Amino acid sequence: MTHPAAWTEELRLRMKRYFVIKTVGITAFTWLFFIGYFYILRHPGYEATMMPLTALDHLIPLQPPFLIAYFSLWVYIGFAPALQLTFTELIAYGAWITTMCLVGLAIFYFWPTSVPPRAPNASSFPGFAILQGVDAPGNACPSMHVAAAIFSAIWIEHLLRSMGAPRSLRAINGLWFTAIAYSTLAVKQHVVLDVLAGAVMGVAFALPSLRWRPGRARGAADIIGTR
Repeated sequence: MTHPAAWTEELRLRMKRYFVIKTVGITAFTWLFFIGYFYILRHPGYEATMMPLTALDHLIPLQPPFLIAYFSLWVYIGFAPALQLTFTELIAYGAWITTMCLVGLAIFYFWPTSVPPRAPNASSFPGFAILQGVDAPGNACPSMHVAAAIFSAIWIEHLLRSMGAPRSLRAINGLWFTAIAYSTLAVKQHVVLDVLAGAVMGVAFALPSLRWRPGRARGAADIIGTR
């Protein structure tokens, strides 16, 4: 019989394995993405197309507190790679999400898009000045914020379920993703069409990445048993 808390032991094991490599890799990946993102934002290949607003965009008001959820993506995306068990799986995960980001950057270069500017009083909320200073309302469609979030959410759900983690923890994962996705609309950094396109992109890469990945040489239980 499996011990009720066996999943916590596996969780600790996954977090500890290759900790330094994972930390350095996640940090380097994030910085490299930002370098490419901001370069294309400032030097697109063509003139930017303004994304149209839908009825839902008009219904969602500016909600500055959701800026917290918006910035939390950069913590959230670290969980899926941190929970990879083997080095081969870690490399495969990195290859899939890197490919997705490169496709997104290519779209931004060849088909640059932007969103209507947000209300001028938004900058009074702490954090908006930083957002406006470093992330202009360009590189809009697809929303890479949403693409990265849903890619991570699908992987985290898969990993938590494989560990036998409680449904409450998996529900938190779903709620966190939902908050991040909604925040892109609530802070007016993206419009509905951006979010839908980002979600499609994230799913289009996440599902194949779960199917086509290297087999595990040893299971978590085997590794735990050798300790």
